[in-house]
This record gives sequence, structure tokens and C-alpha cells, in this order.
Amino acid sequence: MREILHIQGGQCGNQIGSKFWEVICDEHGIDPTGRYKGDGSSDLQLERINVYYNEASGGRYVPRAVLMD
Repeated sequence: MREILHIQGGQCGNQIGSKFWEVICDEHGIDPTGRYKGDGSSDLQLERINVYYNEASGGRYVPRAVLMD
């Protein structure tokens, strides 16, 4: 399995990155607190979740990202 580290920098990069993470969270069924809230009908949401996220304690998913400004 591959893992992606997302790096974004500066005001423009962070604004674009914010929209990127909104889309990725929606695709994988992750709410703003990092918890899985998917509809359960799609195994694909959880199958590749580790590409962009690390699973933290309490069942929360943390984006694998570096943000700079």
C-alpha cells in the first residue's frame, strides 16, 4: 500500500490545501473531528483510508500532512 505525505505552504497553498482536504474527507467519510462517519455502504471509503490518514487513538483519523505559512 502506498502512503502520501501532503505538503502545503503559503497562503495560497493553504487555501487550496484546505479545499483538497474537504474533498478527501468527504470521499472517505471523515467528519471535521477526524471520526469516520461514512454511510457504511462503500467498503472503498475504508479500504484506502491509510493512503492519506494515520489512525490515532480513539478511532480518529489524522491527515498525513505538513502545513507551512
